[in-house]
Amino acid sequence: MSTEPFGARLRRAMDTRGPLCVGIDPHASLLTAWGLNDDVAGLERFTRTVVEALADRVAVLKPQSAFFERFGSRGIAVLEKAVAEARAAGALVLMDAKRGDIGSTMGAYAATYLDKDSPLFSDAVTVSPYLGFGSLRPALDAAVLSGAGVFVLALTSNPEGAEVQRATAADGRSLAQVMLDHMAAENEGMTPLGSVGAVVGATLGDAGADLAINGPLLAPGIGAQGATPADLPGVFGASVGHVVPSVSRGVLSQGPDVAGLREAAERLTDEIRAAVAGR
Repeated sequence: MSTEPFGARLRRAMDTRGPLCVGIDPHASLLTAWGLNDDVAGLERFTRTVVEALADRVAVLKPQSAFFERFGSRGIAVLEKAVAEARAAGALVLMDAKRGDIGSTMGAYAATYLDKDSPLFSDAVTVSPYLGFGSLRPALDAAVLSGAGVFVLALTSNPEGAEVQRATAADGRSLAQVMLDHMAAENEGMTPLGSVGAVVGATLGDAGADLAINGPLLAPGIGAQGATPADLPGVFGASVGHVVPSVSRGVLSQGPDVAGLREAAERLTDEIRAAVAGR
């Protein structure tokens, strides 16, 4: 039996649920704002509430692995349960791990997040290509086998990223464009959407790059980082229909009330749809 590619599953989820991705970022200050202790019990309560509120209605949930890892094995256990429950409720889970290494180590990361037998198996994972795009091959190959996706850092919203991403390769392209061109090659011929996505900050104003990679474009930066849904057409141009805007604090700040979380996610989804349709 063939495994449906992530790009096809994501396109369907975006069309039916809207394109919003909500981050699950249980950092200490947010746990405190929810009236929770910064411990495993607080982590579990926070995570369970977000999954209960949103997993049956948003396209993508994006747990930030670091906020679970800081609690050790007990935090990872909470993450494993959240991934399973979110996927069971119909959300696609994008593990925000930003892994990047070479050879057998990259293969081990791929087995962790992209092997269906792993307790942390996710629909997609974020990776860093700045050890060379070829270093990602174990993850790219594992994703194909399992029908999962890979989101590759390209043009990130942090200002420090420019010193690497905007640097110029020997042929005159920016390093970010080199990576985007690799992604386009991986996605060539895939319909309705390739499974190799790019991470491109919504705060960039103008991406200054060719984003036509035939794959999804994860766009962090809306809300607390200063971008709005109305900024998306200016940053992404003709590729805006492939954008998956990612919001964390803009939704999570409305917790722990489940209704508040749902209302915030619904409002942002409507604003994003309107911005994309009106470009």
